[in-house]
Amino acid sequence: MIETIFAEIDKLNSSDPTLHEGKPLAMVHGQLGSKWLAALQSDPSDILQIAVRGHHLCRWELKRSDYEEGRAGYLRWRRDNKKHQAKTMDAILASHGLGDDDRQRANYLLLRKGLGKDEETQTLEDCACLAFLETQMDDMVTRLGHDHMVNVVKKTLKKMSTEAIELAGNITVSAASSKVLQEAAS
Repeated sequence: MIETIFAEIDKLNSSDPTLHEGKPLAMVHGQLGSKWLAALQSDPSDILQIAVRGHHLCRWELKRSDYEEGRAGYLRWRRDNKKHQAKTMDAILASHGLGDDDRQRANYLLLRKGLGKDEETQTLEDCACLAFLETQMDDMVTRLGHDHMVNVVKKTLKKMSTEAIELAGNITVSAASSKVLQEAAS
């Protein structure tokens, strides 16, 4: 059943108009999240695997440009996206006959509840951060500049576990991004 749910998530995310190396970004993020999850845990729960795959589920449907500029608008957009992703995931899981407990757990994870306290929430956040660094860092360094990105990456690293930060060192990025990552980590 998990592979069928992955296929449904990937199908929905294949509609993302934002591309990364010619593929829909939300789909790439989900698939990379699954890759990073395998690197972080040897036997993750099915619900964690599903939540990681859907951590950017239909993210493009809520446009960042519809929110005010600045950090407050960005945080509101992220919060609303998490709610949207949890609601969309709940419908998927219900359609596959998953019970209330599993659906509530997926919702909890996608909303990032218990971050820093709940191991699975932390792992989902680690996977999301690693996928972000792998797919968007180079572009953001170019758009936002070195100093701004150092601050962004510092905030990203603060949300990550020690194991995930170590894995981040294995991501292939441009020389400019590598400098940002090194400065943010120091």
